[in-house]
Amino acid sequence: MNLLITGACGHIGSYVVQNLPKIKKIKKTVLIDNLEFGRHNSLFNNKKGNKIRFYLSDLKDKKSLNEIGKIDYVIHLASMTNAENSFKDKKKMYDNNLGCFKNVLNYCIKNKCKLIHISSTSVYGKQTNIVDEDCEKKFLKPQSPYADIKLIEENILNKNKKKIKFVILRFGTIAGISPGMRFHTAVNKFCFLASIKKPITVYKTAMNQFRPYLSLQDAFMAFKFCIDKNLFNNEKYNILSGNFTVKHILDKIKKYKKNIKINYISSPIMNQLSYHVSNAKICEKGLKLKNSIDSDVKDTIKLLDNI
Repeated sequence: MNLLITGACGHIGSYVVQNLPKIKKIKKTVLIDNLEFGRHNSLFNNKKGNKIRFYLSDLKDKKSLNEIGKIDYVIHLASMTNAENSFKDKKKMYDNNLGCFKNVLNYCIKNKCKLIHISSTSVYGKQTNIVDEDCEKKFLKPQSPYADIKLIEENILNKNKKKIKFVILRFGTIAGISPGMRFHTAVNKFCFLASIKKPITVYKTAMNQFRPYLSLQDAFMAFKFCIDKNLFNNEKYNILSGNFTVKHILDKIKKYKKNIKINYISSPIMNQLSYHVSNAKICEKGLKLKNSIDSDVKDTIKLLDNI
């Protein structure tokens, strides 16, 4: 079986590429990335057992997928992902993310590929204790342009469900190390600031609010599970390692960096109440996500030990 990974040099994609031999079904993999953020190092030292082709290409170009050849599965990761900055670059993010998505969707429909589409738990705006995939539509209130785009993409997929086999994975906030890792998401950003002895920026309303977080190890296990179990039933699943408050995350960091400083700020993205996200639906399918955010914090801090 052949796999296509878009955005393959990014935080999630580069981790998947590192672990490709663990997905026994996959014999050949095609990687696409425009390297806009210069993460060429994600392509270094790939294991010899991996049969990989890389295409330097911009998925907004409708011709970008013309030379790919036969593909069985697609993991679509190519997008602008910085939710907070999406307020500043709103039009650019809509044009880029929806443009890439529509080209990938059309490719999958035309070539009968099965699609793993990454969405986000940030599509939820339900101000209650727990939220799941079957909540009423009125409680889907994305709090950023990035999250709004994810919901638009989900709706487009649902309108095309007779033409394509797919699964939608609503990821929690990613934590963990990879060759293409970035530092705009909470755990990675906090670990970096603590390591260089800079104040950790925290939104005033967020300290005791619960949010879902996802270890890269669990993210990969979700991809592997979908391919191994042929889970392409046109359903959506919450994928998370656990629900934590900012205080919980800071306490984990304090185990390794004792004297961290906090700088409280306001932000337009933090305007909803605390909520937990349920992953019971994917658990019922047999996938148990149990990797620890603690170990991701430890590994990230260790990367910066000598600074």
